[in-house]
Amino acid sequence: MARTQGSHSDITGPRIRAAAQELFARHGFAAVSMRQIAAHVGLQAGALYNYTSDKQSLLVDLMQAHMEDLLAAWAEQRVSGDAVARLEAFVRFHIRYNLERSDAVFIAYMELRNLTEENFARIEDRRRAYEDQLENILKEGVATGVFQVPDTKIAALAVIAMLNGVLTWYRDGGRLSLTEVETLYWDMVRKSVAL
Repeated sequence: MARTQGSHSDITGPRIRAAAQELFARHGFAAVSMRQIAAHVGLQAGALYNYTSDKQSLLVDLMQAHMEDLLAAWAEQRVSGDAVARLEAFVRFHIRYNLERSDAVFIAYMELRNLTEENFARIEDRRRAYEDQLENILKEGVATGVFQVPDTKIAALAVIAMLNGVLTWYRDGGRLSLTEVETLYWDMVRKSVAL
């Protein structure tokens, strides 16, 4: 296959990342070859190496970008109020933000096993930074007496795992609207940490 006419790094690079994300989410990192990614984009396999050094780097770049975007989007929320209001905002944000990026979330959680030790540490650092946002809300709630949580770290991990579960079953046009789902999950999270 010849290089796609009009191919430029600012166009082809994002197309390669999008193809890799789609294929990794659908088939799993280990089952996807660089040749398949190239074919999906319409490039020769060797041309991919103009955009990424290897498949591992491509995976790490996808995960890193997802985590950085997630952290930046949460920071932009600028949520004020007490711990209860901030926890509700976190629950609603997490569900809505991640439903729009289900492939990226799937890869960020399910493909950790395919990272080298060094790359795992990089991604785990970003994951911890996000989890810390929730844990800090829980700690504040415990300190002010509105939450009763014996271990805020474990509670934060449990809440995120529960919220991520929405990605496996929610579909637009289903029995519940997204707002109804957010409200139900907020109620469950609130009850799990309340006094």
